Amino acid sequence: MDLPSVTAPDAEARRAAVARHDELAVPAGGLGVLAELGCWLAACQGTCPPRPPMRPRVVVVAADHGIAEAGVSAYPPGVTARQVAAAREQSLPASVLAPVSGASVRVVDVAVDDGDARVPDVATTAGRYRVRRSSGRIDRTDALTEEETAAALTIGRTLADEEVDAGADLLIPASLGVGATTPASVLVAALAGIEPVAVVGRGSGIGDDAWMRKAVAIRDGLRRVRPHVRDPLALLRIAGGADLAVLTGFLAQAALRRTPVLIDGLVVGAAALVAEELAPGARDWWLVAQRSPEPAMALALDQLQLTPLLDLNVRLGDGTGALAVVPLLQMSARLLAETATAADSGIAPSRAAG
Repeated sequence: MDLPSVTAPDAEARRAAVARHDELAVPAGGLGVLAELGCWLAACQGTCPPRPPMRPRVVVVAADHGIAEAGVSAYPPGVTARQVAAAREQSLPASVLAPVSGASVRVVDVAVDDGDARVPDVATTAGRYRVRRSSGRIDRTDALTEEETAAALTIGRTLADEEVDAGADLLIPASLGVGATTPASVLVAALAGIEPVAVVGRGSGIGDDAWMRKAVAIRDGLRRVRPHVRDPLALLRIAGGADLAVLTGFLAQAALRRTPVLIDGLVVGAAALVAEELAPGARDWWLVAQRSPEPAMALALDQLQLTPLLDLNVRLGDGTGALAVVPLLQMSARLLAETATAADSGIAPSRAAG
């Protein structure tokens, strides 16, 4: 897939934000990470001071995975459809938290294994975002066909375009799907060049027996995909899935549209690794919300050279952790715009202080 070059965030706006922070009536470095967030927002928006994100949008991509049949999850296949229903009823954790941050949530069914559980968004568009019904079992067969992989990437790019065109000023990609952390872990292991045991996490809260089954599934999936590690599309086709491919397209297109993104959860983290391969420089538009307890997520972030903002120990992939960060971004923008300067307030350190 040929994508345009990613434009870097505005370095001049970042420099202006750093200079403005130096002028504020606060001790040097007194605002810590809040200052860094304001500078990141200024660079992404290309203006100083930045505007607080007023239209954050969570886009939850829902899909089932054939590998769930191998008993790698604490939940049986079919639960994804009920999770989608919970999102529709606004009882999903991300749906509960979204109003606190002024965010809205959209759930898109791209490969849920239950045609009756689609959210209205999908049903009313005649399945235009639907890739297939579940993905292939990656320890034995490919997750997608070449055509499905291309279609999923296009859907992801289209979703990003739709949200930006509708006015979203901060995007939060998220996922729902039983078994999804298994293919995500395979992708991370392949791109990081590490052994499968290093990426096996507890996912949905699995016990030791399921952990062993997951380790075997990741080993077998990794064995199938390793010869194709330099081909991002082949990685998604062989060992990914519809949701991972959609999220990859979404993340790449968000960067191409110069829109800041909050990263949260292993599935999104794995897609981010692939998106950076497809669109180098996209990672400059991403902020990692919080540290996931999944070992594969830490490895993915090491590869991307991104540092989590918080350590909430949230394992959910529905955007819950990212939503906790949105108010911090809003605060950082207001601090940069509204805090008095030393010159205006007369509050400045003593010249003898140093």
